[in-house]
Amino acid sequence: MNKTIQSYHLSERFEVAFNQIHDSLKSIVNIHDDRFKKLLDVGARKHHVIRKYYSSLEQYAKLRNALVHDKKELGFYIAEPHLDVVKDIEMISEIFSQPNYALSIATREVVYFQREDAIVTVLEAIKKFGYAQYPVYHDKECMGLLTTEDIVKWMAENVVHTIVDLTDIKIGDIFSRVIDHPIEIAPKSIDIFTIENMYEEKHKQQKDLEAVIITENGKRDEKPLGMVTAWDLIEIDYMYND
Repeated sequence: MNKTIQSYHLSERFEVAFNQIHDSLKSIVNIHDDRFKKLLDVGARKHHVIRKYYSSLEQYAKLRNALVHDKKELGFYIAEPHLDVVKDIEMISEIFSQPNYALSIATREVVYFQREDAIVTVLEAIKKFGYAQYPVYHDKECMGLLTTEDIVKWMAENVVHTIVDLTDIKIGDIFSRVIDHPIEIAPKSIDIFTIENMYEEKHKQQKDLEAVIITENGKRDEKPLGMVTAWDLIEIDYMYND
């Protein structure tokens, strides 16, 4: 009797977790096709976390079909999932339904400047922090990014007899000549799946999103709490390594 109850319980837990994952995939992948395998395939191409668990979920889908489609009566299952399998699919369900905040992979110490600041302060920051991108603000509003490449290009264009005079150069003098670097501003509540979707949407528009700046409420006139670049997305793989 106890074994029958345990078998039923494990199978029920497996089914519930699988259905929760299916619902999460519908929300995360957001395509006009609700089939589990299709959502899994598309999601794995777009999201590191889904790709991480692709093989397991592919096998669990086969087990789920056996459990559900071959069920003959209430409480009877043709197969019994092992407890470790049930625990694993429940863990995946929790990860998908409650994804980490994007701040968990963001550069937390964002170094930013005002347009009126001297360019030498940026050079000092480059030497100290080694960052390649720096948000620029004017009247508390984020105007965009200044990159090390922008600075090098400007210096190359203003060399006079191998000398570049930076004495009176302000960030705005260089920033006004910079080609726009696509950025997005997002609230601190944004999760890693949504961040990846933002990069994917820009890619579809044939634009390269260079950074997502995270603030308290996703407004341009708020202090940056973190910044996520395409390189930071690689951290997602390490976050969910066994």
